[in-house]
Amino acid sequence: MHQRRVPEWLRHAPAPSVRGFAVLAGIEAVARGILISVFPLAVFKAVQDAAIVSEVYFFVGVLSLFAGLSVPYLTRYVPRRWIYSIGTLAFASGSLLAIMQTPVAVVAGLLLINVATVTIFVCFNAYVLDYISKIELGRCEMSRMFYSAIGWTTGPALGVFLYTWWEPAPFLVAAAASLFLLLAFLVMRLGNGKLMTTSRERLPNPLAFLPRFLAQPRLVSGWLFAVLRSCGWWIYVVYLPIFAIENGLGESISGIALSISNGALFLTPFMLKWMQKRSIRTAVRTGFICAGLLFVAAGVSFGLPWFAVVALMIGSFFLILLDVSGGLPFLLAVRPSERTEMSAIYASYRDVSGILTPATAWLVLLAAPISGIFIAGGGALVGAWFLSGKLHPRLGQARLNIEHATKPPLAIVEMPDRGPRQSMNGESPWSRASHDANESLEI
Repeated sequence: MHQRRVPEWLRHAPAPSVRGFAVLAGIEAVARGILISVFPLAVFKAVQDAAIVSEVYFFVGVLSLFAGLSVPYLTRYVPRRWIYSIGTLAFASGSLLAIMQTPVAVVAGLLLINVATVTIFVCFNAYVLDYISKIELGRCEMSRMFYSAIGWTTGPALGVFLYTWWEPAPFLVAAAASLFLLLAFLVMRLGNGKLMTTSRERLPNPLAFLPRFLAQPRLVSGWLFAVLRSCGWWIYVVYLPIFAIENGLGESISGIALSISNGALFLTPFMLKWMQKRSIRTAVRTGFICAGLLFVAAGVSFGLPWFAVVALMIGSFFLILLDVSGGLPFLLAVRPSERTEMSAIYASYRDVSGILTPATAWLVLLAAPISGIFIAGGGALVGAWFLSGKLHPRLGQARLNIEHATKPPLAIVEMPDRGPRQSMNGESPWSRASHDANESLEI
């Protein structure tokens, strides 16, 4: 009897891998990177006032926050794959709407794209937590950043160039990239993720997870790191173009600066190796203190706009280091049964930073020039440096191996007052005898 031959990859979808998620992140970076330096110029051109720009981003951030928190509730009635697909289509619709270049159309397009971004981000994080093990999260973050490097490096400068050449051009490119993202997602066949059940009844409203979130200090601190890191990016992306225009540096300087800064994404593999040799705690603290001090230096540039631009560019390199390491404290602390809900809460950092940054900027502009925003942002980053001092030194390292832990203690040589003890083979005994950092974060 004749039997149909069905390819194995059609019968059983391959398990999603780190590379697959990195490809999705790379395509999304093309769509977002081409518009990241265009929208501040488009909004400023439409309203002609930096304070009004802050108000627009404030209200867009508030609406995006509520949209992001409603995603887990919607996934209980609509499959997650459809939510992700709707997000990509909303991104394309917002890009096409902004082509009209009227104030209402530009603001509506910005709102649609922000809602689409947070929707995609919530679903993406939930998929990552479903299919990627905790010990692989660091490599997944590095791969995501590395694959996103081309989009974030070439996108800002190319977007400004296309915008000055023909205003609808960057919006058309972003719409095409978002549709291609939808196609790649459907090819990966991620479905609705893994079903996690618990012995107790699930809370009916995702907002009810807020008390559970607030009761876990590791989650709260990890979320605060993401919020303050994102505030730094908001200042760099939104207010650097306005600062350049007001100081006579031109419209293109912000896109070029952002592209050069994002070129550091190609260094993310080296950043990951540097972080692994030291610790997540060291990487997070280094990123916050260096970025904070450089942002403050840009604010007190004493009438030297080029010095401010260079200081912000260097500070953005340390923000990229935080992109690699700053999200890991939260991701490593999430419980498997709360992935979707906690992913929505974590994704709210984009919208919370999108509310805090323009609100603070609006207040600063009442009493100071735009350079005062850089000082305020730098102070917040330095504050995050103080908070990150409570992270556990071994956060994110693998659990100890049993055969290593059973080695005889005779090979240990005491070395008082010279740091950690060292074994004869050069291996630190603390790597064999310490508790799992994921369960003992002291904060």
